[in-house]
Amino acid sequence: MRSRKHEARIAGVLYLLLGVTSALEMSIPSVFIVDGDAAATAGKIASSQLLYRLYVVSGLISQILFVFLVLALYQLLKGVNRRQATLMVALVLVQVPMAFANTLCGLAPLVLSNGADYWSAFDKHQLDAMTMGALSLQSYGTSAVMALWGLWLLPLGLLVFRSGFIPRLLGVFLVIGCFGWLGISVTSLLFPAYARVANQFTVLALGEILIILWLVIWGARTAPVEGKPSESGNRVANDA
Repeated sequence: MRSRKHEARIAGVLYLLLGVTSALEMSIPSVFIVDGDAAATAGKIASSQLLYRLYVVSGLISQILFVFLVLALYQLLKGVNRRQATLMVALVLVQVPMAFANTLCGLAPLVLSNGADYWSAFDKHQLDAMTMGALSLQSYGTSAVMALWGLWLLPLGLLVFRSGFIPRLLGVFLVIGCFGWLGISVTSLLFPAYARVANQFTVLALGEILIILWLVIWGARTAPVEGKPSESGNRVANDA
């Protein structure tokens, strides 16, 4: 039977891998997109297809990792509050298919530039415009998914806060991160002109960085700290 510390480190490694792939997914598009210039954007994608494919694949991998991560966290935290742990899993499992569908929009530029005969009905300007439109649609899709990126942190933060074997402060930071991602999502969808300003609040994701470091380096305490409920106590409370 695996120890709690071992389970925490498994979750930490999965979270770290998710962070790396998500960072690639978020940063690479800025290399290709030239605001207001569809031809330049399509040209950059065509000239660096391997890098662009890396971006698409990293997005797919990150969603697969997300599923394994939330299951690992559920195994670690279900003894704290099973209902909150189940809600955490549900929010991730709703988000993953949305993100996969959004990735299809990212594949559109590769399809539009594959030189197939059936695209001969369109001239290059039209194909470039469709490429830019697909990327714009994907950007809105990402903004929508961001809301769920935030929402799942709420039950996770509460579970961490109540656990007794992970510092409570990390739980507080995770809850703050929840509202940070929600704010970015809502601003990007309702007030797109201020999206870049809202994106500055990604610093609120500090809680996720800290929880990754804690889980990977220290794992979890083998026993609750003084003054916090034990697993058996939480189990009785949950059953009640």
